[in-house]
Amino acid sequence: MAEQQNPTIGLGLWKIPNSECADVVYNAIKVGYRHLDSACDYGNEVEVGQGIARAIADGICTREDLTIVSKLWNTYHSPEHVKPALEKTLSDLGLEYLDSYLIHFPIAQPFVPFETRYPPEWFFDPDAAEPKMQTAPVPLSETWRAMETLVEQGLAKTIGVCNYNSGLLNDLMSYAKIKPADLQIESHPYLTQERLIRLAKDYGIAVTAFSPLGAMSYFELDMAEAFESVLAQPIVVAIAAKYKKTEAQIVLRWGVQRGCTLVSKSTKPERLKENLDIFDFSLSEQDMQDISELNRNRRFNDPGNFCEAAFNKFYPIYD
Repeated sequence: MAEQQNPTIGLGLWKIPNSECADVVYNAIKVGYRHLDSACDYGNEVEVGQGIARAIADGICTREDLTIVSKLWNTYHSPEHVKPALEKTLSDLGLEYLDSYLIHFPIAQPFVPFETRYPPEWFFDPDAAEPKMQTAPVPLSETWRAMETLVEQGLAKTIGVCNYNSGLLNDLMSYAKIKPADLQIESHPYLTQERLIRLAKDYGIAVTAFSPLGAMSYFELDMAEAFESVLAQPIVVAIAAKYKKTEAQIVLRWGVQRGCTLVSKSTKPERLKENLDIFDFSLSEQDMQDISELNRNRRFNDPGNFCEAAFNKFYPIYD
């Protein structure tokens, strides 16, 4: 079993239903999770906060034991909206500060007031005859300067970015007064992102991998096909048998041994425990290489695909 303080496996809160979320968070903390990965866009921060409050009230942990992360949504990129967006998240979570606040996507969209729609999601006006995603001309440098004030005011201990490519990361490091502490990216054996991870580490930036099991997060969204499961790969099955671990544990262990924090999502107590139980063995260098060679640069969470398919706007950010 993982040590309770070990932050290298976090609970991802994307797609956890509101009706289950408080219990899932509470149970996750109870079995040892101390890193919670939240976001405005997930629409369940009130329930996340309820789960946290219950765990603290029951003496399972203190606030200081937890690493709580949330993200600035696209519609709040204008500098005047950054602090109110964080304050809304803090209010929903019932917290006084975040351990880390991240820019969710390098995509700026027109502001949507909280009272109009929260979370705002991707459509500017979902009730329009032909709803469409819209973008706003807000430079990322202006958003970052507003993010820096959150650290200066003690509302976030650190700040960082999600879904940045190497060019954006190099650019950010050229102007950031407060450097990003975290880079959160999709990474799994089908999308190893070795050069981007190496660049981040060269800059001293910690890397968090979301969707560490790859296609598993995307089947229900019709964004992946069943045959794309890395867990069915013969080499993963063989390595799992060798170590007497599940295929998921092998893939998660691979991710951790690369030096990344992972955020994995589950609502089942037994799976929550299983995902943490990867710290009593190590993969060999050959195992690590064999899994890495599964790379096919397959990105499941790609705005260049889903923005056009779901929100009627072609908007690639990785090409």
